[in-house]
Formats: sequence, structure tokens, C-alpha cells
Amino acid sequence: MTKVFSVWAVLVLMCGTLCGWLWQPARVGAAELSRVGHKIDDFSLRDYRGKTHSLGEFAESKLVVVAFLGTDCPLAKLYGRRLAELSRRFADRGVAFIGINANQQDSITEVADHARIHGIAFPVMKDLGNEVADRFGAVRTPEVFVLDADRVIRYWGRIDDQYGVGYQRPKPTNSDLVMALEELLEGRTVTQPEITAPGCFIGRVTKVDAKGDVTYSNQVARLLQRRCIECHRENEIAPFPLDRYEEVVGWAETIREVVDQGRMPPWFANPAYGHFRNDARLNEEEKQLLFTWLDNGCPEGDRSQLPPRAEFADGWRIPEPNLVLYMDDKPFKVQAEGVVDYQHFVVDPGFTEEKWLQAAEARPGNRSVVHHIVVFIQPPGADAGIAFGDRLASVYAPGTPPWEFPEGTAVPVPPGSKFVFQMHYTPNGSVQEDRSYLGLRFVDEKSVTRKARSYITGNFGINIPPGDDNYEATCRYKFRRDTLLLNLFPHMHLRGKDFRFEAEYPDGRREILLDVPNYDFAWQIRYDLVEPKLMPKGTKLHCIGHFDNSAENLDNPDPTARVTFGEQTWEEMFVGFFTAAPAGEDLGAQPDEAVAGSGN
Repeated sequence: MTKVFSVWAVLVLMCGTLCGWLWQPARVGAAELSRVGHKIDDFSLRDYRGKTHSLGEFAESKLVVVAFLGTDCPLAKLYGRRLAELSRRFADRGVAFIGINANQQDSITEVADHARIHGIAFPVMKDLGNEVADRFGAVRTPEVFVLDADRVIRYWGRIDDQYGVGYQRPKPTNSDLVMALEELLEGRTVTQPEITAPGCFIGRVTKVDAKGDVTYSNQVARLLQRRCIECHRENEIAPFPLDRYEEVVGWAETIREVVDQGRMPPWFANPAYGHFRNDARLNEEEKQLLFTWLDNGCPEGDRSQLPPRAEFADGWRIPEPNLVLYMDDKPFKVQAEGVVDYQHFVVDPGFTEEKWLQAAEARPGNRSVVHHIVVFIQPPGADAGIAFGDRLASVYAPGTPPWEFPEGTAVPVPPGSKFVFQMHYTPNGSVQEDRSYLGLRFVDEKSVTRKARSYITGNFGINIPPGDDNYEATCRYKFRRDTLLLNLFPHMHLRGKDFRFEAEYPDGRREILLDVPNYDFAWQIRYDLVEPKLMPKGTKLHCIGHFDNSAENLDNPDPTARVTFGEQTWEEMFVGFFTAAPAGEDLGAQPDEAVAGSGN
């Protein structure tokens, strides 16, 4: 199968996938919180094999690196292999490495699996009750402490800067742990002894006596079922499950942080504009319920009050497909870490007649590494790239539901069309394989009364100067006939800052349809309107957005570069996708005038 490049070739990071949950720096820096200079007395813990290790057994080591780890934290997974490599690199120079897992939610079996998958040969011990973590003042995973020969802390913080809050560099620009080790081995003082570490909060045993009427069993479990469990369950896109009390209480402080900061559930639309049926936000009542439970020590309550376990389809979220297409005949191998370029696969279903697509669902073969899938319809004779950027067939991404149109509405697929899979993979710390697929549901042409299609308007002439922190770009689309707008889908790359859709009606009135004040490329969210929005003939759909090409933008690959439109991750895009259908009964009527925009 032929591989191609398309309009959507953009790096979307996470974590995770997903790691809006997790990647926020630890709150450090105040003098009273400093760990550097603090002596660590001897301690003993058992590793996952049951063998007891003590700090004292490393008496011959010049330095000891103590790494606090977790089994489900995406960053701890990504850095597991890095720590294993560093332990081998410095072994002959008198540096010992030990790992400590203080998460109450991580079992011994999970600790063992984490070490095996990431090739960690140094001891990884279980800190029951997080007593040793408290002694160090450890906050997150992964977080490292370097002890000198007297077992005094001389460095505390991150491993390096390759992975951080919403960004992922091809390689580190600052190898902080390595620098600290080199300086100490040379007898020098560490230049930067404290550098904030991103990651997940350690799942500590609560020190608050559980109390109150709000319990996991009678209220919180139901809230999580409504808002979180669809993704946070075994073998789904989220990095850890939240469908058992033991798991939820272990992630309590992380949950508090991400909900309080609005990072979870993921939703970036300004609530002042528009109404969307896939709005994922917690309302204030739900937030307060959750915070009350956390403040009261996370009481479990009476298990007999637990709701029935949520049922999710193991197969499809759309009606049973008529056709299932796999992206390739063999799985694609995903590397353990680093950045994987977008992969593209072309599939020819052999259509000899026009098909009418009523529903489509792209599904990952390996959810642990597939961040998103974009499938395009490539008509006969169309080149890859922008030529079919307005022919989306399906999108799989965190927070995005399958494409399914109401009865009577369908998307035409010309005979001879092919389907192009664009795959974005997020390494999770171990080598993985994926073979994703697409389900297609067709209807009879006789039942179709309205032809829907995805459309694109974009600014292909953007030219962002080096260091510009607020470069503006615009474009617009003009409707030549009455049209129903069904959804809106903003798209930018790593320097994307904000994005807004506005309608300019024939009478001159303007209306903001969607405002995304803090664009986050880690989440490919399609904003589905509660009700179709009428765009009268002559209406102009404006897209206005801004880019941050400065060094303050940690996502920025190179703030010294002039950036133009392009498909690669170091280039930029300013594209507004939307799905629309004619407002009348004219099956063939389509809006047809996109106007390229400008930048300042």
C-alpha cells in the first residue's frame, strides 16, 4: 500500500495522550520546601521480588540516584528506559540507581511489569504507606534525588526536558540529571540543584480520617461513570482506569489538580459562545461534589450503594458496519520513545459504484499508542494533500465521537475512491504494534434527502516571524446558498495559541460561533452543535487565530525560525474544518467558495 502525506500532517502530543491529566510541574521553589542539603538516613524496603534492600548496602557508591516511579503515569513510562540506560552508563563510575514506588494504587505485579517492560535492572522497591517518600519530600513521578557519599541530597527534580507540559521534543536540550552527576563526580557543586519535575502526584495514603455523607459508593462512582469512565477504563485511551475505588483514591490529588485547573475533562471552548452536544465540562455542582469528597478524605462508603457497573460496547459505537477496512495487511511497529512521524496508509476498497456513507468509525488496534486517526476519502484522480483535505471520512481522537449522521443525511463516496489513514502514534516507553481499522455504514441512495460533507477553509500563506508571540491569521468561507452548519473543527500546529469561528450574516451582523481561547493541539476536538445552525445565502464564515512563535511557548520547536504553512511538525497550519449540508431539499446543493486569508 502506498504511503502519502496529507493536509493533517501535524504533531499532536500528549501524553497521552492524554496527559492533560498529568504534566504540570511540581509546586516547588519556596525555601521551606527545599530538599537539597537534607541528609537521608538509612531505610529498608522490599523490591517486587520480595528481596529487602537498604540504602546502606550502597555504601561503596560515590553517588546514589533515587527515582520515584509510578506504573501508569505516562511520563514515568517514557522515562523508565532512560533511567535504565543512565544506570548502565554511570555504573562503572560509582553511581548506583534505585527505584521507589510509593503509589498506593500500584500493585507489586504492576511494579514488576513496569520494570520488565522498560528494561530496568536496578532495584525497584515498594514504599507501603509512602513513609520513605515522605522522608524525601517526594512529590511526583518520575522525580529523582541525587545523594552524595554522605547521603545528603545534592540534586532534586526532573531527569531532563524532553517531555513536559504538553510538549515532546525529539531529544533533550537540557540533560539535568546527567549534568548534576557529572558535576558531583568532578567534585563540583551542582549548578542547578533544584529543577521542577513534571509528572503525576504520588498516590499517597490519605492522612485525613474519611468522613462525610459524600462517598465514592453513593455519589462519586456515578459522577465518574458519567464523565470519565468511557476513556478511563482498561484498554481505552486514558493512561489509567478510574472504575475502582482503590484506583480512584490513589489518583486523588492528581484528580483535584486537573479538575481545579480545567485540564480534565478536556474541553477548550469558551462557554460564552455556542452550545455543543459533546461538551465535556464538569458543571460547578459536579466539581463541588468531587472537591467535598476529596477534602473529606475520600470515604468509600457502603459498597452496596455502588451503581451497576457501566456497560460499554466491545465492538462499535455506530450501527454494525457494512464494511471494515484495516489500514494495512501487517501491523506497524511503534518505537519505545521519541517522536514518530505521521504514518499514512492508502486502502482501496474496490468501489465500482457510488456509496452513501451514513456513519463511520475509526478504531485503534492498540489504544496505548494511538493518539488519533484521521481517515480521508480520496476520490479518483485526486492527489494526496490539500486536494482531499475537505473529504474527512472519520476521526478517532480523545474526546471525539464517531461520525454518524441523522436519518436521511449521508456523505457521497464516488466510485473508485480510496481511503487514506493518517496515524499519529505516541510512544509509551515500550515497543508496541498497531493495526487500526475503519468501520463504514452505508445507506441506500433512495433514502438520502440531504447530502452532507466536510469542508475546509484555511490560510496557506501564513508567514510567522521569529519570536512573534501573537501573530494573527485569518481566512473565510462564503456560503452561496442556505446551508446548515453541523460542526466546527479548528486545526493548528505546535505554535497555535487561539482560534475563533465567526459568522458574518448578509445584514452585516456578526456572531461568534466557537471561541477556543487556549488552543491545545494535544486534543483533536470536533465541536458538534446541539442544533444545526442556519447559514443564510451570502453568509461568511470567518476564522481568526493567533500563533506564539516565542521562546515562552514551550511547545515551540524553534523560536528563531520563520514559520510558513506546511505539513511537517516544525511548520504551521491554520485550517478550519466544518461539516455542512444544504438547508433545502436540493440533494446536490453545496457551498462552494473558500477565501484564503492573511496574516499580519
